[in-house]
Amino acid sequence: MHQPLDAQALDQLLRTARTYPRWQDRPVTEAQLRELYDLVRYGPTSMNCQPARLLFLQTAAAKERLVPALMEGNVAKVREAPVTAILAHDTRFAELMPEVWPHNPGAEAMFTSNPPLAQLTAFRNGTLQGAYLILAARALGLDAGPMSGFDNAKVDAEFFADGRYRSNFLIALGYGEPSSLHPRSPRLSFERAVTVL
Repeated sequence: MHQPLDAQALDQLLRTARTYPRWQDRPVTEAQLRELYDLVRYGPTSMNCQPARLLFLQTAAAKERLVPALMEGNVAKVREAPVTAILAHDTRFAELMPEVWPHNPGAEAMFTSNPPLAQLTAFRNGTLQGAYLILAARALGLDAGPMSGFDNAKVDAEFFADGRYRSNFLIALGYGEPSSLHPRSPRLSFERAVTVL
């Protein structure tokens, strides 16, 4: 039986975790990225479809390829962060359904025969896997900074030219610089955001 996490763990994952605009000059290793993905892959997706694909930009040259697609406010974040992940989804994820959902032989055809369903499933579940990545990074002691503010078409043309993968959002990974934080923005209360029927 699962036990609730303690207050310190809840703070690290959500309550006091922040998205940093500046990053410390501390590396994130490939071993850490492998450990990170090893946690992310266990997060649930519908029919275990796992459509997310990650491209970790670690070198200065790789990050510079991303810069032309960024809004100005995100350029320094990408250049400073030890790693910037491009979270994408595989438009042909259904090809792997026989492997990841083997007990239902019709799973692949369910998506290949219905492109709108496949597109929605890939986007929804890939986004969900991006949220798992943020939480997994925090659980491993890293900070994660999700970003919009870029041109998806330019990113896809630069990094996914064959059209199979489509970018969703970016996540800077590393160790945030505490002095760069502004006061935390307000969050909506239960009463303003939730209805119970």
